[in-house]
Amino acid sequence: MFAHALLLSALLAAFPQGDEGFPGLPAGRAPSVEIPWNRLYDVDELYAHFDRLVAAYPELFSSEVIGYSVESREMRVYTLNDPTTGAAEEKPAMWVDGNVHGNEVQGGEGVLYLAWYLLENHGSNPRVSDLLAGYAFYLLPTVNPDGRASWFADAHNAHSSRTGVLPIDDDRDGRFDEDGPNDLDGDGSIVQMRKHVPGEGRFRLNADDPRILERVPDNDRGLRGDWDYLGSEGIDDDGDGRINEDDRGGYDMNRAWPALWMPNHVQRGAGPYPLYWPETRCIARFLVEHENVAAVQSFHNAGGMILRGPGAEAYGSYPREDLRVYDEIGKDGEKMLPFYRYMIIWKDLYSVFGGFVTWTYEGLGILSFTNEMWTNDRNSPDERLPNGNEGRHWFDDNLLSGAGFVNWVPFDHPLYGPVEIGGFKKDVGRVPPTFLIEEMLHRNAMFCIRHAREMPRVVIEEPEVTDLGGGVKAVDVIVRNERLIPTRSALASDKRIGSPDVFSLTGEGVEVLAGGEREDRFRPEDIELQEHDPARLIREVGISGRRTLRIRWIVRGSGTVTLRYEGEKIRTAERQLEL
Repeated sequence: MFAHALLLSALLAAFPQGDEGFPGLPAGRAPSVEIPWNRLYDVDELYAHFDRLVAAYPELFSSEVIGYSVESREMRVYTLNDPTTGAAEEKPAMWVDGNVHGNEVQGGEGVLYLAWYLLENHGSNPRVSDLLAGYAFYLLPTVNPDGRASWFADAHNAHSSRTGVLPIDDDRDGRFDEDGPNDLDGDGSIVQMRKHVPGEGRFRLNADDPRILERVPDNDRGLRGDWDYLGSEGIDDDGDGRINEDDRGGYDMNRAWPALWMPNHVQRGAGPYPLYWPETRCIARFLVEHENVAAVQSFHNAGGMILRGPGAEAYGSYPREDLRVYDEIGKDGEKMLPFYRYMIIWKDLYSVFGGFVTWTYEGLGILSFTNEMWTNDRNSPDERLPNGNEGRHWFDDNLLSGAGFVNWVPFDHPLYGPVEIGGFKKDVGRVPPTFLIEEMLHRNAMFCIRHAREMPRVVIEEPEVTDLGGGVKAVDVIVRNERLIPTRSALASDKRIGSPDVFSLTGEGVEVLAGGEREDRFRPEDIELQEHDPARLIREVGISGRRTLRIRWIVRGSGTVTLRYEGEKIRTAERQLEL
């Protein structure tokens, strides 16, 4: 802790507060790279903004292509690291991705904002500089670039273009993607169809707003409405008597990971086997090859949720030591993200088999969160808006001047006859209005930073040497993990995921006779001795968050020795000692 305080003090002295960077204060400051945060970007525009950051900060920011999507779009990972303090692979790293579902677009901007904020404030904000001195970030803006591209370029509603684009026979008629929604009025959005059926319908017009249909309550008098909903805008493209039953794609890349994976008849969208889709395979390969990843964040939308596993009740519960970490970060997230709730996926939402953040924790032992970005509660924080479509219309009418709604217009449908087409546009509901985007991005990026700051940081304190006589000495060492996340998660320890930590003592002319963990801080002789090779103490359990490890070695000889604590998810800590 003392060493960390000295580092922070040095950073404060080296980077005095001033008008440099873009710290989130409004007066007299401008970023080096201007990015408008009042809009969302298609794939090419999103990558272009990332590449502008690479050009502006080449010493800190770089990119690589780790694979290709179904439609051969690049799967890009951007590495953010301060090389003056070591290579990225030598440090604990955080993986952040977004947009696994094509329509959940603001996840891409969430990743972009995080990179932009950290780069803009490195060198002027001591806390950011300290973060990047000790940790690295691997950033993948869009898991599903094909779905994202389609959502921007094609006609959709708020919920479509979720899937990837590999053709799937959803209705099992031997044809693929032959009957999706149709943009009948050519306005770029897939809205709703309704039909006037006097006295025979399930719905009636809202008395105050005829744009809204409300369901007629069940009753004993046989009262019926005058209207029916007919679903999304579209026609029977394949002539089978059904409408919109085989849209483009039809699978879910957040159901395709090897964590309680279930086949398609149990978990819709799972695909033939785990990691079947090329987008998921290249991500899995990257994470398996980068054992230094110690934290994972995946951005989805919407609903305002901070989610952790398990994804299904059948998994059971997570180890208590890891829940301590999850709970502290998740509950802080609720304070940072108004109207968001910290939730367990299966218990508080629904069961997800084969989910990404359940795999990164349950399969790789990495503490992982999914944030469902945006909640419509942000439209009116004091909750004065009425629920449902009535409240959505009030917000749209008064804060967007009606721009979000396509008014009902007549259309002669080839199957249903005269109908009306109307409804909310594709960028209403799951994504925020322009004037609320930046707040959403900033709060979620700062939650990532809150999580990243808790990646393990190990320091070796000043050893104590005791002469035991006859040329034999005791070396007592305290190793401290200053941060909340353990050097090895409890799950990784329990299931033997990855390699254990190693604490070693080496030196010319020094023989290590015995070594192990001290079980009582007041009784140095009470040691749990390691049976073999005491110079290399194997730590399967690592060091828990904000905990200390007390080690005693019994050695013979003199000279310079090196104490080294190593682990997959830490920066190696090293100290020399004269015996």
